[in-house]
Amino acid sequence: MDLNTIKSTAGSRKPSKRVGRGVGSGTGKTCGRGHKGLKSRSGGRVMIGFEGGQMPLHRRLPKVGFRSRKALSAAQIRLSELNAIEADVIDLAVLISEGVVKNTTTSAKVFDSGEVTKSVTLKGIGATKGALAKIQAAGGKVES
Repeated sequence: MDLNTIKSTAGSRKPSKRVGRGVGSGTGKTCGRGHKGLKSRSGGRVMIGFEGGQMPLHRRLPKVGFRSRKALSAAQIRLSELNAIEADVIDLAVLISEGVVKNTTTSAKVFDSGEVTKSVTLKGIGATKGALAKIQAAGGKVES
């Protein structure tokens, strides 16, 4: 078999209808579109979702909220939650192993909520200004 000898099966490709070629062709004058009306005109189609002037379903239904895709992979950690972690150097792997964050988490940030009672070192985890001040006051530090 050669590429130049390949042919489609007989009847699989129907020839296109040639319209507007005289009265004898069967599709002359109005070209099979009938007389007048929206569908007889060029570009004459009703838009998707149009319900004849009635308020369409997509506008009748209420708009509901927003779900951030970033929230699925980013975690927020309270300052007080760091007290329960045994390790001195805390990174994302430690947080996942301790069960503080989900294993789908790719980034985390500590925010100022509660107090930290021990010296901790955050590695690869962000912190807000308030949380950073409290961690440094307790003798800890934040490394990027």
